[in-house]
Amino acid sequence: MRFVFSSLMVATLVLVSGFQALSAAPQHALTVYGEAPRYPANFKHFDYVNADAPKGGSMRRSAQEIGQFDHIMPYLDKGTGVSQVNGLLYSPLAVKSLDEPYTVYGLIAEKMERAADGMSLRFYLNPKARFADGTPITAEDVRFTYNLLMTQGSLSYRTEFGDVQGVEVESPTQIRFDFKSNESRTLPLDLASLPVFPEHWWKDRDFANGGGFEAPVGSGPYRIGQVDPGRSITFERNTDWWAKDLPVNRGMYNFDHFKVEYFGDTDVARQVLRGGGYDYNREYSATGYSIGYDGDALTEGRLQRAHLAKGSVQSSQGFVFNLDRPKFQDRRVRQALAMLWDFEWTNKQMMRNVYVRQNSYFSNSDLAATELPTESELKILEPLRGQVPPEVFTTVFHTPKTDGTGFIRDKQLQALALLEEAGWMPKGDKLVNAAGEPLSFTFLNGQSGFEKILLPYKRNLAQIGIDFEIRRIDSAQYLNRVMARDYDMIVTGYGVSTSPGMELYNNFGSKVAKDAGSSNYMVLRDPAVDTLITGLAKADNKPEMIDYAHALDRVLQWGFYWIPNYYPPGSSTVWWNRFGIPKVQASNSEAIDTWWEISPQALTNEQFAQQRGASAIPSEVK
Repeated sequence: MRFVFSSLMVATLVLVSGFQALSAAPQHALTVYGEAPRYPANFKHFDYVNADAPKGGSMRRSAQEIGQFDHIMPYLDKGTGVSQVNGLLYSPLAVKSLDEPYTVYGLIAEKMERAADGMSLRFYLNPKARFADGTPITAEDVRFTYNLLMTQGSLSYRTEFGDVQGVEVESPTQIRFDFKSNESRTLPLDLASLPVFPEHWWKDRDFANGGGFEAPVGSGPYRIGQVDPGRSITFERNTDWWAKDLPVNRGMYNFDHFKVEYFGDTDVARQVLRGGGYDYNREYSATGYSIGYDGDALTEGRLQRAHLAKGSVQSSQGFVFNLDRPKFQDRRVRQALAMLWDFEWTNKQMMRNVYVRQNSYFSNSDLAATELPTESELKILEPLRGQVPPEVFTTVFHTPKTDGTGFIRDKQLQALALLEEAGWMPKGDKLVNAAGEPLSFTFLNGQSGFEKILLPYKRNLAQIGIDFEIRRIDSAQYLNRVMARDYDMIVTGYGVSTSPGMELYNNFGSKVAKDAGSSNYMVLRDPAVDTLITGLAKADNKPEMIDYAHALDRVLQWGFYWIPNYYPPGSSTVWWNRFGIPKVQASNSEAIDTWWEISPQALTNEQFAQQRGASAIPSEVK
């Protein structure tokens, strides 16, 4: 007993001393492990802006969502809200910089104080902070926002902020969040990233259903102007915004009007852009980006196509298996099916060899497991031996690779051997199980044009006796079925942070597997994965966090829970060439909030070069 008591005392002292190194005084910025932020307290503006960018003009962009929006607020699981409300209409307590892994700088909160023992976080609000109607932003509004999101907002908030013990308003401009433990190092930064809603506006309105289409009172750089329900929304710059001259906002939010257009079909959105119907599209279709914009406008430079933010970590994407389906509960079946998607042929024939194969859930980052486990990683994994695939300890994961000719007989033979081991045998031209049931599954597809990627996969499966159906449905049906986990397979992506925390539980955690608001589309319930996510969130330093990330990546890789897809060498972006872009690009984002208008009409490359001023020319952003 004495040994246990002494160990606990030592552990407690280590934790306390570690947190004393983090912060015990109000700070202008927060970092995950207490390291110095890139920008000091007296910084003038972020490096990736043009601090003298002119205000005025307009930008029209496509929505990030497919389909119509049925309410404005984006903080819910039900229906579709307007993503840009977060940041344009509502500002956060502190804003995340776009050229650091994870650092937040005070906005509504001018200072932040993390307790020496890591058990609380205090925000000091800027006394000048105002909502758009002139009402002061107070600590009561912060508490109201937090309680509203935790009770009526997305499930992700309850997952992410589960370690918050309570909220204490200490004065009109001071509020403290108390924690159940000091184990989650990203929790303070996640809390600091919360928007602030006006209690006087929302207390009598239906937040739980998104508030409808009534324009809410905001706290950010824009007001909502015109709303065309479901189709478009226009933000108008608030010229009296109280925070417009803060260092975190200099050179930002330059357009007088910012319009978001919604489309029910990605092909239609692409054609409307080519016709000049709007200005900017963040392209998520590899084939659409590669060949969908060819023409004179692109050749002349009036239309620009580039991979921006090349240093950013790209979202992971793959075809995910619904593990609730009995046919997918055998790892050998999932491994076999993963062998039969021919990325090399697809990339060559449809995407001009632009894209990179996904090998990891943290691709293009130092969190990806790309080598054999180190001694420190093995210490994390050893207690899980017997619960995780044995390859985790001995073998580096690599996706199957083909020669790109479209003939994959070797992979088909390997897949057949695995399927036979799992009890699937040839009968006529089909593979059947012991009950005589054929091996078949359906891909639920909510986006047009994606069939091009899937049809060669269907052919490869059919050649060895597997039925594969592609079912295209509209975006509203698709959303409802995904939330109900009513599918065999879908394509999905997961955002990747270089400083992840408990948000990973929303993607892979057992308790949220069936929750409609979670992103656990695999319906994965794996205690080993839960353990590794918890260890990652509790890590005391970045090297330890990376060890846990590598361990988690290995377990997910060797579980064959998805068929890894691909990622671009940057953010695939297409826009009409009439905007100024800062010479120094944000490394983590395309950052269109830093752009500005230089011409009401699109310019050729030659015309643009003549007017470049402080802006970038096409060759500098490609």
